[in-house]
Amino acid sequence: MRHYGISTTLGAWVVASVVSAQDLGPRPEFSEPEFANAQLGQLLFYDPILSGNRNISCATCHHPDLGTSDGLSLGIGEGGVGLGPDRKIDPNNPPEQRIPRNSPGLWNLGAVEFTTFFHDGRLEADPNLPNGIRTPLGTHMRSGFQSALAAQAMFPVLSPDEMAGHYSENEVSKAVRLGFLTQEGGAWDLIAARVAAVPEYKRRFDELMPGEDITFTAIANAIADFIAFEWRADNSSFDRAMRGEEAMSEQVQTGMQLFYGKAGCSTCHSGWFQTDHAFHAIAMPQIGPGKAARFENHTRDDGRLRVTGDQGDAYAFRTPSLRNVTLTAPYGHAGAYATLEDVVRHHLNPVASLQAYLVDKAVLPEFPGAEDQRPMLDPSSVEAIGDANSLASSNLTNAEINALLTFLTSLEDPARRLGVPDRVPSGLPVEN
Repeated sequence: MRHYGISTTLGAWVVASVVSAQDLGPRPEFSEPEFANAQLGQLLFYDPILSGNRNISCATCHHPDLGTSDGLSLGIGEGGVGLGPDRKIDPNNPPEQRIPRNSPGLWNLGAVEFTTFFHDGRLEADPNLPNGIRTPLGTHMRSGFQSALAAQAMFPVLSPDEMAGHYSENEVSKAVRLGFLTQEGGAWDLIAARVAAVPEYKRRFDELMPGEDITFTAIANAIADFIAFEWRADNSSFDRAMRGEEAMSEQVQTGMQLFYGKAGCSTCHSGWFQTDHAFHAIAMPQIGPGKAARFENHTRDDGRLRVTGDQGDAYAFRTPSLRNVTLTAPYGHAGAYATLEDVVRHHLNPVASLQAYLVDKAVLPEFPGAEDQRPMLDPSSVEAIGDANSLASSNLTNAEINALLTFLTSLEDPARRLGVPDRVPSGLPVEN
């Protein structure tokens, strides 16, 4: 049995266990962005100038006060006002639909092992491609992105529901609807021109990139540097215990033994960041509009299948990292579960949990006319999701579940370095 330190105070603290730092593999390697680049990226991240109607920033759906997510199962992007659970529909410009997938957290994305993005992995590093990144844009993808993280950071601006806006509302949404995205004069160029027209941005980019134009890829690279700098969360009590600097409480130790033993969590939630970066079908309930093309009249979300075309990937979604999982509710690709306990219990018997699911377990802002339960009211859809499940059932007592939940709190490190700026160069409002 390996020991990392023992405190004998009333027997309250114990360490040692079924896993060691060596068992977790090599320690994570992080990119190290220049501080000035991160500072510029911070301003861009919180600036609504990147959205079609200049009313939504990256932080609207990825706010540090909400665990770098938005606290909603399925958010409202364009056509909404407010932040997080308080976000409401703008009656003067209502949205067309909810955003179809849950907003993921941004923790540790500066670690080099994070090369696959979005719930279905539709954007990922691929050294076999000329630009080293595979995206839904295929050969239309521009070069110049310093990483897959930088590339993914800029796709929400092309989504009408997320940031671009409704058709004909603004020059960006018009370009998106007409399919003018990455080509010269397309949506990316229009946004870059906006940024270049702001004197403070022009000055900052000139200092960092003398003699170079402000391009969309340069904006994306700065935002990626900010994300990598700001939300590096590798100093949790779990990390300190693995480094031999801190002991674990008995309850955390019990939960850790379950996580890496009987409960089988580490089969998929492996490594330092508790993810295998792979895709698994675990019968997650589907709510809301689903990730479907606008001409498709269904609310099914096929997950990884939509990317690979392989039927074996049906309803499979990327294993999320569990770092700060206590801060990033709701859970699942559609945010079906509002509490960590509910999603843990789902893992014990996924198909039975799917079949018994009620949408009141989600956190959904009021949206008149939304058919949030439609997929779960379709027996064939529920059956298909259940048939694709690859996760075996397991048995845990209530006490064991509580211990497991306590262990997950040891993964918490709400890192925040630069924080939310008081103002942004465009002069537009910053959501706090």
